[in-house]
Amino acid sequence: MWKRDEAVRPPQPASSPSPGVGPESSTTRVDLSRSSERDIVNIGKSVVIKGELSGSEDLTIEGQVEGKIELRQNVLTIGPNARIKAQVFAKTVVVQGEVHGNVTASERVEIRDSGSVDGDLSAPRVAISDGAHFRGSIDMQRQGQVAKPDMPKAGEARSTAAASPTVSVAAASGSSSAPVR
Repeated sequence: MWKRDEAVRPPQPASSPSPGVGPESSTTRVDLSRSSERDIVNIGKSVVIKGELSGSEDLTIEGQVEGKIELRQNVLTIGPNARIKAQVFAKTVVVQGEVHGNVTASERVEIRDSGSVDGDLSAPRVAISDGAHFRGSIDMQRQGQVAKPDMPKAGEARSTAAASPTVSVAAASGSSSAPVR
């Protein structure tokens, strides 16, 4: 019976009568915007990169990287099998594997429960899950804020009572330390 229905169905026109009209064109337009909106690249478990890694797409790393990673306008996810020995610069960094090196993010750094970071974090928002490993320091300056010099000028007093951003840290059972100033 399905062959008979196919024979009865009128043939589809080769082109739409007017562009942007009809269910086919609107569906196509939506699908194209979704796919071009979020390009995500994966680096597999067996891949080893030594050197500089940069790009303009969201990236998930499952393999090994040694050197420098720059994705300043994108999200970097370090998967549970990843082993990173690099300086990391991204918009958002999510750590599920191991990172040895400093991590700088313009928006957020998140260390999940399986994640490990040995290095300094610099981001306006930092989240460290219960069970995560972290050893280093945290700098949470807000975007656009100019770093104050460490030493006050002659005749100036330096105040430490200024409002500072908070760190979201869920304490692990004695294994991680997160010095926060």
